[in-house]
Parts: sequence; structure tokens; C-alpha cells
Amino acid sequence: MKKIILIILTIILPLGAFSQRGLNIGYIDMDYILENIPEYQEASNQLDNRVQDWKNEIDTKRREISEIQTQLENERTLLTKELLEEREDDITYLQDQLTEYQQKRFGPGGDYILQKRQLIKPIQDQVFNAVQEIADRRNFDFIFDRTSDIGMIYAKSNYDMSDQVVRIITRAANREEIESRQDRIDLEQAENRTVAQDSVIQAREQASQNAKTERELYIEERRRKRDSTRAAKKAEFEERRAQILEDRERRRDSINAAREAEARIKDTIN
Repeated sequence: MKKIILIILTIILPLGAFSQRGLNIGYIDMDYILENIPEYQEASNQLDNRVQDWKNEIDTKRREISEIQTQLENERTLLTKELLEEREDDITYLQDQLTEYQQKRFGPGGDYILQKRQLIKPIQDQVFNAVQEIADRRNFDFIFDRTSDIGMIYAKSNYDMSDQVVRIITRAANREEIESRQDRIDLEQAENRTVAQDSVIQAREQASQNAKTERELYIEERRRKRDSTRAAKKAEFEERRAQILEDRERRRDSINAAREAEARIKDTIN
């Protein structure tokens, strides 16, 4: 833990040399805090009692299996092969059940781990909120937990170099992909920009992309309405055309029927 803090301080102390004040660093002792919170102690005692009950159950089951094994050894010579195998299978089953119970209570993801986590999480949340309040009020740059493997539990956001690390990795990948002089110039310009400038450019690009998307949606909606109008007009035209053809066909049939009737009359007169 001390080595981790020393490494971090070795990295960040030069940054503080350029500021008007030195770094303000603090630490907490989580074990001490938990020992002095009555709610945690009460809940911890309840969990300890529960754990003891689980251990007693395991010891009872283990003694029962041991007694059955002893009885089997004493009666081994009196049992047939079938009965012996049956008793041994029973013991194996009880041992498997005991192992399963132990895993359920104390294995990875078991009841003890889950309840311990549930017990300590509310306290940790209170501690982190208190640390945040103290850091803001007293202007701390970093706060560590000297009893934790994690170490740092608070740091001012202006010391966060995550974006810069991502940019460097991205630049390295981009350098391997450049193919032309213009690509190299564009890359150098991008590398000389700060994170804030990148954010502004990204915001502009996003706004441009949003405007492009809105325009595409507008054009698509206009095209859809135009196609819908054309389809409606085409359907109306086809309906009118069909009606005209139907009327024309009806008139033709009427004329033909009249002619046939006239011809029949003439034939009758003659």
C-alpha cells in the first residue's frame, strides 16, 4: 500500500510544482471507522452469530457422517456386498451434501460473502459521501484508504489523465494507418489539440451530424409523401381508365344488341 502511494506521489508531485499551492493529501483508516460505527458493529455481531450457527451445523453434519463411517467399519464383515455398497453410497451422498452446504454458506458467492457485502456497503457509501464532503470543504487533491488494496478513494477530476491516455493510444494507432502527406498533416494538427479543443470539435461534428441526419430525415419524409401522392394519383388514374373502358364496353355491347335486334326485325318482315 505504501509503495502504491509513493508511486502515485512520484507521478503527481511534479504537477503540483506548477500550481500556486502544494498538493493537499489526506488518508483514512477504514478499519478504525468501521470499529467506531455502532450500527456496523451491531450488524457485524449479528452476522458473526449467524456464521457460528452455520459452522455448528457443519460440525454436526460432519460428526454424523463420521459416526456412520465408524459404524460401517464395525459392521463391514457382517454385511453382504450389496448392503456394503449401499451404505457406502449413502455416506458418499451425505459427504456431497455437506460439501454443497459448505459452498453455499462460505464458498465464492456464498451467503457469508453476500451478507458481508450487504453489511459493509451502506457504511462504505456513508464514508465515501463524508470523504467527498470533506474534500470539497477543505480542498483536498487526493485522499487514500491506508487499509485498502484499492488505495486512492478520492481524487480531483483535473488530475484525471484518462482522456489523454486514450488520445495517445488512438494517435499511435492512427500513425500506423497514415498513407499520405495530408494524412500526416491532419494527424499532427489533431495531436497538437488539447482535450478541451477536441471536445469543441467533437461537439461541432456531432451538431453537424445531427443536422445532416435531420436533413436526411426531412428529405426522406418529403420523398415518402411525394411517392404516396404519386401512388394515389396513379391509383385514381387507373380507376378512371378502368371506368372509361367499362363504359365504352357497355356502349359497344348496347349498340351491338340494338343492331342484332334490328336485324331480327328485318328478317321477320321479309
